[in-house]
Amino acid sequence: MAERESAVAVNPTAFGATDTPETATGAALRVVDLRKNYGELEAVRGVTFDVRPGEVFGLIGPDGAGKTTTFQILAGVMESTSGVADVFDRPAREMRSRTGYLTQTFSLYPDLTVLENIGYIGDLRLVPRDEIQRRGLHYLHLFNMDRFTDRLAGRLSGGMRQKLALVCALVPEPKVLLLDEPTTGVDPVSRREFWDTLAHLSAEGLTILVATPYLDEAERCQRIALMYEGRIQQLGTPAELRHSLGASRLEIRTQELEKAARILTHDLDGNSEIIDVQRFGDRLDVLVHEDTRAEQHLRQQLETAGVAIDEIRVDEPLLENTFVARLRALGQQVREIPFPAGKNHQALRGQIAIGAQHLTRDFGQFRAVHDLSLDVRYGEVYGLLGANGAGKTTTIKMLCGLLDPSEGQVQLAGVQRTIRTSAVRQCVGYMSQKFSLYDDLPIDENLEFFAGVYGVSPEERSHKIAWVLKFAGLEGREHQLVGSLPGGWKQRVAFGAAILHEPTVLFLDEPTSGVDPVARRTFWTLINRLADRGTAILVTTHYLEEAEQCNRLGFMVAGELVAEGSPSGIKSQQAGHLIELQVSAPQLATDRLKTIMERWRVSLFGDRVHVITVEPVDDAVRRITAELQAAGVRVLSAREARFSLEDVFISVVEQARVAGKVARED
Repeated sequence: MAERESAVAVNPTAFGATDTPETATGAALRVVDLRKNYGELEAVRGVTFDVRPGEVFGLIGPDGAGKTTTFQILAGVMESTSGVADVFDRPAREMRSRTGYLTQTFSLYPDLTVLENIGYIGDLRLVPRDEIQRRGLHYLHLFNMDRFTDRLAGRLSGGMRQKLALVCALVPEPKVLLLDEPTTGVDPVSRREFWDTLAHLSAEGLTILVATPYLDEAERCQRIALMYEGRIQQLGTPAELRHSLGASRLEIRTQELEKAARILTHDLDGNSEIIDVQRFGDRLDVLVHEDTRAEQHLRQQLETAGVAIDEIRVDEPLLENTFVARLRALGQQVREIPFPAGKNHQALRGQIAIGAQHLTRDFGQFRAVHDLSLDVRYGEVYGLLGANGAGKTTTIKMLCGLLDPSEGQVQLAGVQRTIRTSAVRQCVGYMSQKFSLYDDLPIDENLEFFAGVYGVSPEERSHKIAWVLKFAGLEGREHQLVGSLPGGWKQRVAFGAAILHEPTVLFLDEPTSGVDPVARRTFWTLINRLADRGTAILVTTHYLEEAEQCNRLGFMVAGELVAEGSPSGIKSQQAGHLIELQVSAPQLATDRLKTIMERWRVSLFGDRVHVITVEPVDDAVRRITAELQAAGVRVLSAREARFSLEDVFISVVEQARVAGKVARED
């Protein structure tokens, strides 16, 4: 592993570390009263912010907030209606040759190899041929992709595609890098490597503006701006935004999550103590103004209703809590649109809905899945997690009967072995990782087609299709071609299509990829409602804060299931301690610590450094402090923090790699 990540070195002059031009304003990007109209639609409404040279600045907001339009104006590919959009004190359109831009959509050519894609972009940006080759190979080595120079871009995993897109953007050596949701569909290990690289590029002088729907990623930015309805609503460091609520987060553990969530959510508007309630797989998160008084109130309220509380813990709010609470204050609610269900699967609860016994799948000489056993019961949400190439999608295809196993047995919807029957298919819903609708058909025709395939009766069909349109926020747009929809809206339509027939078993392969936090809440509210009615749900996701919504999790590495349990149970099994450091030079501290311990144990989050250690906390802090002082870095504070699910996941994956288990792309 040390060899695998050893070459994190950037040309110190490549991005202007020594030649960044002095600007009159001191800003690399300057946006003043920016506006953009599309006919009568005002997409951007007087946006003002600046980005400092060498800063990583995050732009967050729900779908339709105006983020992509702002990016396109700053990239010089679109003119504004009015206002200022300057790059180093010159109009953005004049600085296109010095600006790198990664769009949301797949910006590579799938039928060209990795090197051919780099060469094409380099030629397009007028980079000398010998420099294209030198720079391209340098960055491929940096991203551990130099083994794949001859592979077609269309055959790369999601994480590798995004790395290649970043290489293409870096080859012209831009002064500014604009990244519009660059890690959508990228697994947690690749995401962390991607962000570690961005931190290095920023430290060497590159200015980076990034939009992301994943708010754990936004924590890695120096500053962030919350955009809503074309305006900047809030701007500051992640810590400033988290603390702006003046709130605390209570983690409530109870065996009656559904009942507790219903009681507290009902009380949300009438109780000034409660700001937000969110249900997870084995707990509730309740955001409150004053933790002591609110805790007493919540205990009394739940106990009066007969809900036994196992534990209440107090912690600081997450950035996602702040995001949702702020949008709620602005009038955007987390919508719960009741599904017009006519079936109830409660009688099946507790029985095995999805089962695998010693499942193995070979493709020629390659073993994609090895001796995997698991079970998912009716009424349960099971999360199957793994890095790209771990075998998740192959496993799902075997479990739902799309692919025969080489060895082992599958049980699905009460049927063993012979699961490819029409009766079983009518019990199963499947939302695939790759968008499963037809781009060249309108939304309503797609939904009519799937309703017919799933055998939804004509009398039910119209109001269920109307529900999907309402759930997706696309009422009145049913004749729009699916291919013209942004990614978040496509996911909503695909999800709706997968549950039209009220399946007893539901497979969701990365259902919320690219979906903003508010819409993600809506998805998971419905997923929980389906599970409460007895549906068995198996879901994959690369967003590990979302994985906390599952009742149980399974971690896959190189085709094997290496860990299994509840979110809290898996975290509690993690050996060692997580130490959060505030230091005088975060990037220098991160680089130094990676030279004295395994690299995966150290990660940079904005102005904080996270270190996983097996030593006692006090001993580790003393050793780290001495090491950093020797490097000229002051430790301002150190505290033990709780492991996130991402920390645990990466620890499990890296330890499995040390044991010789590697994913297919490796």
